[in-house]
Amino acid sequence: MQYKIGNRVFDFSSEAYVMGVLNVTPDSFYDGGRYYGPQSAIRRAKDIASDGADILDVGGESTRPGAKLVTEEEELERVIPVLERLSKDEYPLPISIDTYKPRVAEEACKRGAVIINDISGAGYDPSIIDVAKKYNTALIINHIKGLPKTMHTENPEYENVVNEIIEYFEKKIDLCLSKGFSKIILDPGIGFSKTTLHNLEVIKNIKKIKKLGYPVLIALSRKRFIGDILKKPPEERLFGTLAANSIAVFNGANIVRAHDVKETVDIVKVSFAISKSLKYKI
Repeated sequence: MQYKIGNRVFDFSSEAYVMGVLNVTPDSFYDGGRYYGPQSAIRRAKDIASDGADILDVGGESTRPGAKLVTEEEELERVIPVLERLSKDEYPLPISIDTYKPRVAEEACKRGAVIINDISGAGYDPSIIDVAKKYNTALIINHIKGLPKTMHTENPEYENVVNEIIEYFEKKIDLCLSKGFSKIILDPGIGFSKTTLHNLEVIKNIKKIKKLGYPVLIALSRKRFIGDILKKPPEERLFGTLAANSIAVFNGANIVRAHDVKETVDIVKVSFAISKSLKYKI
């Protein structure tokens, strides 16, 4: 499967890709505050590109456990100056806007964003699909139950987490197709309304999700389930993250969203090569 996103063609059958995270927030769980401001954000964006990422994901609202919701205006104040500067500097990577708000998504698309990364899966406001169609962007549909503020306090329960995620995606895909939109990327939502065991089950079964016929993105970088296993804080979860991402790519993940871009690029290349060893050409 191939998608033309911005000026780049992504061939998901021949390569796995890395999405670098740029949180322009004061409160993200791992890097909150480090790049909160246009100057530091731009420097970080350039580092992400030089470290080998394929996509830059810019977010102005934290979705960490217990995160406080922010207004449209506040989110726009955080991301728009960064997007405008990146556009002015002719930034080399396709840019994703991490938002569930249609207005923020549209303003970002006007300034060059070519992917909308909606953690609500178009659940908070389905008109975000219309924005994606209008600007011919890709839309990342994330699986979630509840809101970021409450999703870790509601004791999520599933009879079969993978099957329920697939059913959820089937409904979202039908909604998108009913609106004439099909440039969909599926994110099973590691860490969103899921226990550690749920997250592990999802990573083991990525191939089942891929049977829906769309690329799959995995975003697990330094998340709580890794800390649960290692008994370590986010700052000490790099190697656990790389292990999980390696297995995710081997199991079929097409895009890996990562804070640690340089290290992730290497493990993604090797893991993909092993997964395609009978066909891979050095």
